[in-house]
Amino acid sequence: MELRRNPFKAAIGRMQRQVGLWVTLSDTLAVEMMATLGYDWLLLDTEHSPLDPILILPLLQAVAPYPSHPIVRPSCLDPAEIKKLLDLGAQTILIPMVNSAEEARLAVASVTYPPAGIRGVSGSTRASGFGAVQGYHARASEEICLLVQVETVAALERIEDIAAVPGVDGLFVGPADLAASLGYPGQPGHPEVRAAVCDAIRRIRAAGKPAGVLAVDPVLLAETVEAGAVFVSGEVDLGVLKRALVAGQGLALKA
Repeated sequence: MELRRNPFKAAIGRMQRQVGLWVTLSDTLAVEMMATLGYDWLLLDTEHSPLDPILILPLLQAVAPYPSHPIVRPSCLDPAEIKKLLDLGAQTILIPMVNSAEEARLAVASVTYPPAGIRGVSGSTRASGFGAVQGYHARASEEICLLVQVETVAALERIEDIAAVPGVDGLFVGPADLAASLGYPGQPGHPEVRAAVCDAIRRIRAAGKPAGVLAVDPVLLAETVEAGAVFVSGEVDLGVLKRALVAGQGLALKA
């Protein structure tokens, strides 16, 4: 059995734009449907949703037959949690709240087997084809993609240092948390926040790494694309569902 390729890692390595959808729902049928829509990637989020590793597994299985690439965001920079998600078959991991090169190095170590890293070794996991992928432990890093989030003032001050850490494949800018860190909680569209987000993206690209963003404000999304964002999303599943239901005929019948 061959090691699964990671088309997302290859695409962002070429700076080829990848458009995705943020997923917080735990229903496998709904997530399977999302995987048929043509998005390049789906972000399965355990940081700000009820999802956890137990719920992530069936979602990975639901997405597997389709071209959309699953990215998994752990709740935090926790090597034990990251290890579990990798063993379940996640090949791309997005680590929230990475504020320094030291934390970025820990993230790299967490997705890398010894002697270069600290990822625990198991002989039979979904990631290794239950032991059928020959040389999996020696070659896993070839197809694992590590993305780190820079979403605080402290992280912005260290973008170049974080980007320079070997093994970091991309940097993601989080407008919502960055807005709070800048003193504008709940205002990701504030001019100062928008300027900081776009400046961060330009600096990430100047450092030679692909930049990513989630921006549900279409104006901000367009600005980030112009600034050079490579992996982008403008939608969160629950937000799309809510808008569709509010705009639908069901509530109109109450009038």
